[in-house]
Amino acid sequence: MSTFNYKVRNIRGSVITGDIEAKDRKSVIDKLRAQKFIILAVTEKKASMLDSLAVFMRGGKKKGKVKIKHVVTFSRQLSTMVNAGVPIVQGLIILNEQIEDKRMSQIVTDVRTDVESGLSIAEALARHPEAFSELYVSMVRSGEAGGVLDIILDRLSGYLEATQRLRGKVKGAMVYPAVVSCVAGGVTLFLLTVVIPAFKTAFKSFGAELPLPTKVLIGLSEFAKTYFFLGIIGLIVFIGLFARFLKTDIGKTKFDRFILRVPMFGTLLRKVAVAKFTRTLGTLVKSGVPILEALDTTSKTAGNKIIEEAIIDARTSIKEGERISGPLKASKVFPPMVIQMITVGEETGALDTMLTKIADFYDQEVDVAIGGLTAMIEPVIIVVMGVVIGAIVVAMFMPMFELGSLVTGG
Repeated sequence: MSTFNYKVRNIRGSVITGDIEAKDRKSVIDKLRAQKFIILAVTEKKASMLDSLAVFMRGGKKKGKVKIKHVVTFSRQLSTMVNAGVPIVQGLIILNEQIEDKRMSQIVTDVRTDVESGLSIAEALARHPEAFSELYVSMVRSGEAGGVLDIILDRLSGYLEATQRLRGKVKGAMVYPAVVSCVAGGVTLFLLTVVIPAFKTAFKSFGAELPLPTKVLIGLSEFAKTYFFLGIIGLIVFIGLFARFLKTDIGKTKFDRFILRVPMFGTLLRKVAVAKFTRTLGTLVKSGVPILEALDTTSKTAGNKIIEEAIIDARTSIKEGERISGPLKASKVFPPMVIQMITVGEETGALDTMLTKIADFYDQEVDVAIGGLTAMIEPVIIVVMGVVIGAIVVAMFMPMFELGSLVTGG
């Protein structure tokens, strides 16, 4: 797939520009003509070397995701306008004048153009997966069909905000350990490559046998200086290859299974996955999305291959006339309490309410788990950092201590 720049004029005479992905120029022209545009120019967008490198590191994806905050703002404002009786096209025009983010503004322009050409709002949004997920499109489609688009958009805003808060909590818990670890690694590398070589020159003037710890430290210093740049290149290549491996089904499955078994972190990520699954499915069911479509959409947004497989099995189970809880229990991923509450929800016909309650409960569980994890990691990192740097300092000063002893004895 290549990216093309286009310049067209719509039926009102307005000139519109933008980007579109297609296999060739003819496909772009066919798509634009299908939308009743007068084509002024279509040119292929050439990627720079930096763009190509960025695409490789992202595993072949050319576009990143639009920030959730922009989608939330768009959803809330459009919900208010629809509720007030403003036509969709007019609402999109008003919104476009208020959006500051250029990329989101272009997307809204494209959506408005598609709606004007006869597409439904859901179909128009589906053309921009970098901003609107399958879950988002499914709920909007359901809202259009049920005549409750304003309610669905407002519910989507709440869902996206809750999801963003959950993601923010996990990222926040990882920031402190990551920063401290990077600082400790940087200090250690500075000592090995800058400080210790200066001491090495002084040690040679002693003319005495160096202690074993000092010899080991000098050896590590020489190794670090000699292979520093090779190490950096090797690390970059490893990260790139590992990222590519994670894009494969086998790689993703193995990594997700491993990460769920990691002590402390595995428990936290399991709770996060359960909270996300239950909130997503609960929101879809409550919005009137058919259960099979809801499970299909939820599986694609699970974020964990093991959870995704369990949800797909649950979908197959329902298709065959059985319940959701059976396959979820068999996966051994979901805690017994979750299975029991889902079973009760199925039996009472209040599955959406029960799923929302589970999500709220596990949001609190994530808060507690993050607090405990942070409290546990902090002293461990400090102790490890103290031991490493302390060992380096002691090894550097041991020859001086021995030299002092020889001078005193002499």
